[in-house]
Amino acid sequence: MKLVALKWERLKKVICILGTVMETFIALFRGINVGGKTTIPMKDLASLMIDCGYENVQTYIRSGNVVFNSKKNPNTDIRALIENKFGFKPEVLILNSEDLNQALENNPYNSTEGKLCYFYFCKSLPKSINTSKLAEIKVTEEYCIIGKVFYLFSPDGIGRSKLAASVERCLGVPATARNLNTVKKLWEIVQNA
Repeated sequence: MKLVALKWERLKKVICILGTVMETFIALFRGINVGGKTTIPMKDLASLMIDCGYENVQTYIRSGNVVFNSKKNPNTDIRALIENKFGFKPEVLILNSEDLNQALENNPYNSTEGKLCYFYFCKSLPKSINTSKLAEIKVTEEYCIIGKVFYLFSPDGIGRSKLAASVERCLGVPATARNLNTVKKLWEIVQNA
């Protein structure tokens, strides 16, 4: 994965020399298409982003994963677009390709079961983590936080994990979770973007 990241860095320099810097970003939406109140068809989301000037827009599964190219970091733009079009303002975490690659490389769990390992991408660096609460509700799970990513390994499955439901409260910052399979698929899309 490091080799791909290095090739991308070289390509960005070439693009910069030619005068147009397009960077690949990943938008991770939190809490959409669950419960019926915050529904966004991915096809409509992709069309909206294309209409607003984002390029090479690709969505992946209904939970709100979008890979796209842009000349600038769209941190606040996407939330406003969603609010104007769909009437609600979801939390959106924006990663660049380096962030996603680093999250994969830092993953401390070598699980072949991609549905047992979760990445909680945090909006900002957690400053006051409630470690006593995390330890109290942990049963068979293992966890680790590296930078702005909280890694959770849940050998009994995420559905049985009390820790999974409390991660965001314990970290004290907004976060959105993706399993290892999803993160790997997003990285594959980024590499082909």
